[in-house]
Amino acid sequence: MEMKVHLHPDVFDIVSDGVKDIEVRVNDLKRRKLSVGDTLVFLKRPDEVEKIEKKVKALEYYDSFLELVDHYDMKRIYLDGYTKEMYLKEMHRFYTKEEEKEWGVVAIIFE
Repeated sequence: MEMKVHLHPDVFDIVSDGVKDIEVRVNDLKRRKLSVGDTLVFLKRPDEVEKIEKKVKALEYYDSFLELVDHYDMKRIYLDGYTKEMYLKEMHRFYTKEEEKEWGVVAIIFE
């Protein structure tokens, strides 16, 4: 399976540089179809012409973003200089607390 992941330019760049190797999302129906060995296609916003393909190495599941950020160095999941609190606030811009509670969270670890 192939899953498209739309990223802002700054986040796309750290994936491209190999700094970020974990993509974090709510574990909704789309993400539940992912398996180890599948391909992530990262597309650079806004034009989404630039892309990077990475293979899924592992999937780890958590009840919340808070539980997940306690397991990883922030550099592996988001921008350098972000605190856990800043990251949590950012994730709640994209996902509601209700979605987080309903679906849980998945750490998609890629090559």
